[in-house]
Amino acid sequence: MVRWIFRVAALFGLSAALSSCVFQGSDGPQSVLHPAGPVAQEQIDLFLWTYYLSWIVVVAVGGVLIYSALRFRRRPGDDSIPPQVHGNTTLEIAWTAIPVLLVIAVAIPTVRTLWRTEAFAEPKEQDIVVNVTGHQWWWRFEYPELGIVTANELHVPVGRRVILNMTSADVLHSFWPMKLAGKRDLIPNQNNQLWFIADESGVYLGQCAELCLGAHAYMRFRVIAEEEADFEIWKGKFQDLQVQQVQADPLIEQGRLLFTQKGCATCHTIDGYAEDYSIGKPNFPDLTNFGLRLTVPAGWADNTPENLAAWLRDPQEIKPGNRMPTLWAESDPNREEEIDALVAYLLSLGRDDQQQAQASVQHLGVGGNHGSR
Repeated sequence: MVRWIFRVAALFGLSAALSSCVFQGSDGPQSVLHPAGPVAQEQIDLFLWTYYLSWIVVVAVGGVLIYSALRFRRRPGDDSIPPQVHGNTTLEIAWTAIPVLLVIAVAIPTVRTLWRTEAFAEPKEQDIVVNVTGHQWWWRFEYPELGIVTANELHVPVGRRVILNMTSADVLHSFWPMKLAGKRDLIPNQNNQLWFIADESGVYLGQCAELCLGAHAYMRFRVIAEEEADFEIWKGKFQDLQVQQVQADPLIEQGRLLFTQKGCATCHTIDGYAEDYSIGKPNFPDLTNFGLRLTVPAGWADNTPENLAAWLRDPQEIKPGNRMPTLWAESDPNREEEIDALVAYLLSLGRDDQQQAQASVQHLGVGGNHGSR
């Protein structure tokens, strides 16, 4: 009996130790335990309140169990029956009232948190409104008040409320920016809403949290929180688009021609260039200012020439189940040359030059405190 009691006590101690390790050591890029905004902070506060309250219950119940096992264990030569407590009014009231009080202790802060974070928000002057559409398997972000449409990377200013109006173009998706807010389902023909505020600049990971078949595991996104001045620069890149000519670079010029010749313009839109590339479809990612993006495709890897070339060369190897066609046969002698040209053209979109692009990526903190991979 004593050995059994020690085992139970050791189990309780091990559980407490493991829980402590989780809370103290989990500051990964997708950890919800280190919030970076008021919505996520309220949610983790509620979680911790119920977590610590549950430990009070565990300790109390475990203590009573151990005490009863010791106090009323069978002893040699003692065949008496312990005192019976059935019908004891005080005990009946106690073990009825205590669970009710525990439910109230959890319900009140839960309802309060729900009212603060889950209620539909009416946009105010300083708010950023974004229409989010989930596709198999990428995210469309439209800023209706700013005239901006982009994909997979959500730029927001620090300290301002961001209101997301959410729907799905096909199946169920779930939008989850781990360190900024909780999950929100995207349902076809139904509008849901999520809002958050980023407390500090950085690149925050996001993930589809609803199994949506195919390339679900690769359906990632980034929330890029920037200081107001940096957000205005990014916004200006889209709002001040002129009819731009391609840079005087033969490789980029070749890529521009290949963009139409290989059929890319049939699916993808590029605004602000001499040719009318606005014939793409909304159910495929908008590539306007693609060179400003940090990742490809839908958060799979950093937006570098090498990674973009690998994506164009064999999309199914990089993101199995996606709907991007393979544009070249392996035996095509022009494959690598044309891939290099398309990479050069796509990375030029929105960029003044390659050095500036690399500086902007580093400035946003890719691979820094909040993680990019």
